[in-house]
Amino acid sequence: MDVVFNQVFAGLSFASILLIIALGLAIIYGTMGVINLAHGEFVMLGAYATWALQTYAGLGVVTALPLVFLAVAAAGWIIEKVIVQRLYARPLDTILATWGIGIIIQQAVRLGIGPDSRFVQGPQWLTGNLQIGNLVMSNYRLFVIAFAIFILGATWLLMTRTEFGMKLRAVIQNRNISECYGIKAEKVYSVTFAYGAGLAGIAGALITPLFSTIPTMGTGLVVDAFLVVIVGGLGSLMGTAAAAMLIGEVTALFSIVMNDTLGRIAVLAGIILLIRFRPRGLFPSDTRR
Repeated sequence: MDVVFNQVFAGLSFASILLIIALGLAIIYGTMGVINLAHGEFVMLGAYATWALQTYAGLGVVTALPLVFLAVAAAGWIIEKVIVQRLYARPLDTILATWGIGIIIQQAVRLGIGPDSRFVQGPQWLTGNLQIGNLVMSNYRLFVIAFAIFILGATWLLMTRTEFGMKLRAVIQNRNISECYGIKAEKVYSVTFAYGAGLAGIAGALITPLFSTIPTMGTGLVVDAFLVVIVGGLGSLMGTAAAAMLIGEVTALFSIVMNDTLGRIAVLAGIILLIRFRPRGLFPSDTRR
């Protein structure tokens, strides 16, 4: 039973990372209908930015989070302005373009920094564990869980309680009519894409003390994030949160009764069955008309 509780906690911390990554994907797709295959590279850029800030500026992971968010968001804004913005009416071309952008970013990092893994030290004030009975919880993982909840709440407030969120919802519902009221859809799209990229960068920063920082680190994570978005329902924030929790916990629990490979297969089989009976996900959102 103690093993189960510890695996549940591990699954929760993994789900928190998936949630932050998937939120960016869900917002970008819900607003623009863009399937961003370069999203994993934004995670990787966030990780390398954290490593650079710690190595050359002496900043810790937590201190670096605002700078990482701004840096990766700026990269996302430039990519949207230069490339993605010209392809909104061509969804297949957008998929191909973002896939190519991801490869270019990955190879640029490989050539500029090198393929070797980089180590980022976690915050000293978050070292150690919190133990309740036989349940051992890493203080840093607890921070990651709390921060993911904060990001979810902040994103929800941004979408529902701000002027930008009102404009965003208007563009999602009907771009042509919203533009008649003076809302600049292209500006909304650019800021939304940048925000989604920034969230991916934050996720990359948070996982640096837990995973090796390498050029290909975002590939596997973004696949899981896409699964979260599909299961939760495209464009649904609450669905994304529920799906991240479900996939993170199921993956962790399956690893107890079978090895990681078989557990992965079981999770994917379950997702396929879910899509068969609920093709729009658990919490479908009627956002695009």
